[in-house]
Amino acid sequence: MLRCIWPNTANPHLLITQKTAVELGPTGKLWTTRATRNLTATLERLRVDRQLGEALTHGADPFHLTLVFGIDEKTAIRYADSARALLGETAEQASQ
Repeated sequence: MLRCIWPNTANPHLLITQKTAVELGPTGKLWTTRATRNLTATLERLRVDRQLGEALTHGADPFHLTLVFGIDEKTAIRYADSARALLGETAEQASQ
């Protein structure tokens, strides 16, 4: 969604503002708290969804996930395994 608003941002963070879109830093804690207040999606859910989405998009490569998100290799392997399972289910449903 934010890529539609700021398609040329180099900021790697999931949540960006008009100010941070032209920088490389994260949003402030106060902004993040206010932006996510009363939402069913938590920051943890957004993080997990983003990492799984990346795994689905880039072929479930744990090394890629480790580089992009700076996560532990065991965590990256879990995301890659989940992505492979989802991709396998999708392929199986498409063939039926």
